[in-house]
Amino acid sequence: MAGDISVQEPDSDGSDSSEEMEIVVNVGGVRQVLYGDHLNQYPNTRLAELMNCLSGGYEAIFSLCDDYDPGKKEFYFDRDPDAFKCIIDVYYFGEVHMKKGICPICFKSEMEFWKVDLKFLDDCCKTHLSEKKEELEEIARRVQLILDDLGLDTSLNRWKRCQKYIWKFMEKPESSYPARVVAVLSFLLILTSSVVMCVGTIPELQVVDSEGKSVEHPVLDKIETACIGWFTLEYVLRLLSSPNKLRFALSFMNIIDIFAILPFYVSLILTHLGAKLMELTNVQQAIQALRIMRIARIFKLARHSSGLQTLTYALKRSFKELGLLLMYLAVGIFVFSALGYTMEQSHPETLFKSIPQSFWWAIITMTTVGYGDIYPKTTLGKLNAAISFLCGVIAIALPIHPIINNFVRYYNKQRVLETAAKHELELMGLNAGDKKGGHEGEPAHFLRGAEDDLRQSSHLQVSYSDTFIHLLSDDKHHRTRLQCCK
Repeated sequence: MAGDISVQEPDSDGSDSSEEMEIVVNVGGVRQVLYGDHLNQYPNTRLAELMNCLSGGYEAIFSLCDDYDPGKKEFYFDRDPDAFKCIIDVYYFGEVHMKKGICPICFKSEMEFWKVDLKFLDDCCKTHLSEKKEELEEIARRVQLILDDLGLDTSLNRWKRCQKYIWKFMEKPESSYPARVVAVLSFLLILTSSVVMCVGTIPELQVVDSEGKSVEHPVLDKIETACIGWFTLEYVLRLLSSPNKLRFALSFMNIIDIFAILPFYVSLILTHLGAKLMELTNVQQAIQALRIMRIARIFKLARHSSGLQTLTYALKRSFKELGLLLMYLAVGIFVFSALGYTMEQSHPETLFKSIPQSFWWAIITMTTVGYGDIYPKTTLGKLNAAISFLCGVIAIALPIHPIINNFVRYYNKQRVLETAAKHELELMGLNAGDKKGGHEGEPAHFLRGAEDDLRQSSHLQVSYSDTFIHLLSDDKHHRTRLQCCK
């Protein structure tokens, strides 16, 4: 019986014998022999504690490991052997490197189990771990948003419920078929308004007013008015239903919406009231300037296009590469414009009148545009132009690859996060269905159970692993890598 098996105590030599001791651990079926002189370097770790646990009996042994074979003097752990091979490097090299292919979150939990401080993790691995944490927090946020959209809280008053419904209807096209129709209609009206703005400048489609000046066709004005009316209604509804109105008003995309709408009303006011306050010429100039601001309307397309949003994010993440590109071009423009001006001074009909004027030639040459309005006429000037052309091509091509990589990486990441959020929601729903006694055929119960499960779980915000699968996490057994990595 287990109680009859005597536990071998360590030698009485003290620390010297402890350093000469060796222990055999079996982690996930992989045996490893470890020596006391290495383990005692970090006495607070689990393996170091294992050196001195034999004298405490089976209670002390099983508080540190899953099983123990007194015949073989072998300790058993139901943990990830690949992660363990990386973690024991701390005893030999003083730092831990995470092997490629191991889930960073699982590796962190393994380090916590073996009581190895995260400060021993190498900086490159810490960066990978922080990125994975951010991804899981983003997944948790998306799951929370999905559950918030599943139904309305009955504890809210009628106005709050109506406000939440309008917000979901206007902001989330995927929430329902009518919301998707409204989003498509808004997209088409943005395109229509942009086309009308362009077509209105064609002289053949303009009409002459009473003063003999060409103005936009009345039909185009009516279409423009209808589009502005829709944009105004859309903005007001979104503003009234917004949970945080200050944040809504200061959002970049909503500022663009304001700039797309205001010029119409300001020009309308100036047309009817401005003539009384200022000269008619000044009013017309102000109206013309405000009409130019209508080009901001095209940026509203970014609200309905995930591709444009991804491109914007990729450019934001590529500021370093873009700055490098501008620096290369700036240096090249200064150098080649100065050389071009100096080399062309010997020609009597030179087009290079000054170095600042030569900047224009250097810009259009290095960017491979070449309008032809200014060009070199001497042999040395032409040689300088050829070199500037080649340098411009190289300078522009170098940062392009990192920018494309940022775009592809962000786009793929968004797709993965979206899929992971849906997968997490399905797991929560399945677990909630099991807890409730099996209501697999009732979608409403399925969704309510998932939402209750999420709100009761304190692990949602950190979301380090599959903490939503309580059938696994509530067990006393340690989670293996397959259970942690979905």
